[in-house]
Amino acid sequence: MTARSFAPRFMKVGVLTAALQELTPRDVRDPDPDRAIEDWLAFAAELEADSIQLSAALHPSVSDVPEEAMLDPVANTLDLRDVCTRARADRVLAAVAQTGVEIADIGYFDNMLHGDPAIRAVKHDFMLRVFDAAVLLGCPAVCGFVGRNQSRSIEANLADFEESFVPLLKEAKARGLEYRIEQCPMPGWTLDDSFHNNIAYTPGTWIALFRICERHGVGDQLRIHYDPSHAILMGQDTRSIFQYLRDEGVPFLISGFHVKGQVADPKGLAAWGYGGQTLGRGDWVDGKPSENPADHANAWNKQTAICEHELPGTARHDPLAYLTNRSVDWLDHQLAARELLELDFEKAPLIVEHEYPPARVQDRESLKPILQGSIAFTRRIDEAAACMYALQSEVLPAQGIPVQGVGRQAYRS
Repeated sequence: MTARSFAPRFMKVGVLTAALQELTPRDVRDPDPDRAIEDWLAFAAELEADSIQLSAALHPSVSDVPEEAMLDPVANTLDLRDVCTRARADRVLAAVAQTGVEIADIGYFDNMLHGDPAIRAVKHDFMLRVFDAAVLLGCPAVCGFVGRNQSRSIEANLADFEESFVPLLKEAKARGLEYRIEQCPMPGWTLDDSFHNNIAYTPGTWIALFRICERHGVGDQLRIHYDPSHAILMGQDTRSIFQYLRDEGVPFLISGFHVKGQVADPKGLAAWGYGGQTLGRGDWVDGKPSENPADHANAWNKQTAICEHELPGTARHDPLAYLTNRSVDWLDHQLAARELLELDFEKAPLIVEHEYPPARVQDRESLKPILQGSIAFTRRIDEAAACMYALQSEVLPAQGIPVQGVGRQAYRS
């Protein structure tokens, strides 16, 4: 037998710029829209991040959702009230070169199947601006949601996706881009009882959407930016999701990761179960939707009553929670990805997304050590998983040496 060299493959670790919306105050960034990106690239270098996921969003002055109704502040680090020009892109790319921090992709997280045709058109037009900016900035992909037309069932939304979303993917293909879908169900988007307001919330729907895309020649454009926090929200575990994708013949669908956790609240689950809080949330007053937009943010109690987001590294090590799918087992997450997915790990983005409420301080110096710790944790976890995989799946088998034990198994809890 021939010895195989030990050659672990590590992922690049980045951070979503929505972690600190006010790094550049709005009264500074509104008149100088690219200043916010320069500031974030410099900040990311201080955090020792390899990349940023550049957050784009409709400016508050043109958004269809009032700021006070949102769970999080608006994070339009990339300001596209005006189109991104070559001159704007060159300014940003100069900051990329100076800091050594890459732009992994651009994230615009909105409902692309909104039921109001006029509102949907605004969002699609903005997404096309995001596509064009991604090309000028040399990004391989954009990241976002599919969304849902609330006037239709999820089944009927498949036809809406084919009619309305596939043309967006054709525009992405024309520009050489991937569209990476994050799978958050977005329960707080509506004030009714609907929990699944982004139809691409689970592998079963990913595959259904992918098959539609294949028929239209844009299968290579649809990919998943997997976020394990949403799996915890729905009682799933990462290893079983990855195994399911392999079993169904699509282990290539995932092309990036958000490292954002979720810690299930046993008391909240006892009260509401995984369907989330259905009444008494505060978004309805006197039997009808509240007239105060700020009350609409309470629709997110569907989610927050049963789970709380985790910034990687901030939740206690809890083996029982890992085994019962009530918190993310980060080591097994990264190990399972290597064992079960088809992914270029040295190129795929591993993006820290910060939504742990008590730590979402909007002060630069206070947030800096928190993000530094999380990014360092994420990097070391990935390195540990890469080393385990290289040793157990490459070095030992080459010499006929068995791996010890059983390990976590898919579909078993």
